[in-house]
Amino acid sequence: MTYDPNPWYPVSGKPPASGFDVPASEIAARTPCVLALDGSSALRWNRVSDDVVAALRRAGLSTTSIDVRESFALWDEIQRRTAEAELPDDPVFARIFEGSLADFFAELPRPRANGDVDVVLVFGPGSAFVEHDVLWYADVPKRHTLAGTQKGEVPNLGRPAGQPGSEQRLLFVDRPVLDRHKQALAGRIDRYFDLSDAEAPRSLDGHSLRRSLEDLAGRPFRTRPTFLPGPWGGQWLRRTLGIDTDAPNLAWSYELITPESGILVGSPEPVEVGFELLMALHAERVLGSDVAKRFGVAFPIRFDYLDTLEGGDLSIQCHPSERYMRETFGVPYTQHETYYVMATTPGARIFLGLRGDADVGSFRDDAKRAVAPAEAFDPGRYLQTHAAEQHRLYLIPAGTPHASGAGNVVLEISATPYLYTLRFYDWLRRDLDGDLRPVHLTHAFANLDPRRTGAAVRRDLVPEPRRVHGGQGWVELELGRIDDLFYGVNRLDFEEDVADETDGRFHVLNLVDGEAVEIETSRATHPLAYAETIVVPASVGRYRIRRVRGGPCKVVKAFVR
Repeated sequence: MTYDPNPWYPVSGKPPASGFDVPASEIAARTPCVLALDGSSALRWNRVSDDVVAALRRAGLSTTSIDVRESFALWDEIQRRTAEAELPDDPVFARIFEGSLADFFAELPRPRANGDVDVVLVFGPGSAFVEHDVLWYADVPKRHTLAGTQKGEVPNLGRPAGQPGSEQRLLFVDRPVLDRHKQALAGRIDRYFDLSDAEAPRSLDGHSLRRSLEDLAGRPFRTRPTFLPGPWGGQWLRRTLGIDTDAPNLAWSYELITPESGILVGSPEPVEVGFELLMALHAERVLGSDVAKRFGVAFPIRFDYLDTLEGGDLSIQCHPSERYMRETFGVPYTQHETYYVMATTPGARIFLGLRGDADVGSFRDDAKRAVAPAEAFDPGRYLQTHAAEQHRLYLIPAGTPHASGAGNVVLEISATPYLYTLRFYDWLRRDLDGDLRPVHLTHAFANLDPRRTGAAVRRDLVPEPRRVHGGQGWVELELGRIDDLFYGVNRLDFEEDVADETDGRFHVLNLVDGEAVEIETSRATHPLAYAETIVVPASVGRYRIRRVRGGPCKVVKAFVR
């Protein structure tokens, strides 16, 4: 058993349908009707609507179409209505927009199913606002949306076609709005379409979609990882895990990030369903009631890999304080992090915390000169460096300057907010398009925590593991704990099977050493290969980790404290 980049789960109900013909034939029994086809702003909506109309006509149905995007307010008006997200003179960051998709519209159309035609098709983002009889939702994974925006192929939500989209607006305005809209519709979607491949649409009827997600909320599951190249990227993800890519390297694997992740349902041609739909329907079963009261429908812990093996040092960075994140960026909790070193090479290092003799004023001056006139400097003059030790956890509370050095593979276990990485210095490095990567000195120095300095860094942020439980052939270690982090990271080291209990709070597991194990619950058994990440929902209760083959195993476990 080896790392599986495409984990999938069986459908509870009818199998996925390919194309639009089967869904169109189902509409015949409900005519005359208004069919609302809502969905992602990244879709080529004219192509999608033409394909749906063609399928309806093949089913013998007469149609007329309404493009709801024609009811968007003028772009200047949309910008005015969403201005609360803007940060003056900030080309990179914005506040998370808290408004509704309804804020993007002027007067909506009011079609009626009156028998003149069989189907009135209303299509485009926000179609569900129109009174309708049948609701379809067409989606694409977030990785396609981002790539399309970066290539200038996808406009921003509400912006006229043909005008290039802004990545900044996509991340901080469009995605939050569309995710909230989709989650609000989750309980009443009649059919959900995955349009990852416009030539081969795949879909689930709404009942099967919801039954499948209900089943997943009661058993361990993996999300589909997303692999991305970067200017500092390495080769471990490709060579050790066998990830196939045409890119020169892989810098990240987003193993589990709610805003990005999808879940594959059905085989051999699965439907990718946004993780946010599972959370919309079953947050309490997944998180546990106490955690759900605190975080709502947000999954609060993320796992991702940072691969610098045969790559370069990460940028010197920090993350916003709780207060700054809330007041400046509009996010209720911040990105406290930890680094768990999966693999490393001799001499590799972790930048973490300020040196005891660091002059922050000189650090700021050097960082400014690195922007203009682009003078390099040695961050080691200001930051401590620690030897990168395999299987050690490094704690990185908000405000702590840090970076993984070249020659490492780090499993980053952190709070989910992931858009606000504040760079002090990036080695005068250019991105894969040849552009100088930006730094964010105003934000970064405003959040630099001077408490993370001197000997306290090693004592508090690079702690020794502590035994918390144990038995015959196994031990559970607390890898590090400080009050700033709302989550804990433990590790189970075992040669024999080991039992555990969610105790009303979800666990996230990763097999960091060993070939393969199985997660056994009262309802299902799930394989877990080396380096794979899995969610054990709170609803699971007791479960057992069984060693399948190989020698002793180590499983990292993260949980909300």
